[in-house]
Amino acid sequence: MSHPWNDPQQRPDTPCVAVCSTLFDDICRGCGRTVGEVAQWVFMNQAEKDAVWTRILAEGYPRRQS
Repeated sequence: MSHPWNDPQQRPDTPCVAVCSTLFDDICRGCGRTVGEVAQWVFMNQAEKDAVWTRILAEGYPRRQS
């Protein structure tokens, strides 16, 4: 069964799951975004956000437990 967030219409605005680790890690353990992606998220257009979503979902993110 695929994750409901594979459907762009079902995704929340951000993949953040409030398990932030970007202070210590290059990739957040919660959402799977890079430090740069987290910082630039509000400035990204929809195509850029969709590309990030595609990558993080393929890598098994977002996850609440790290």
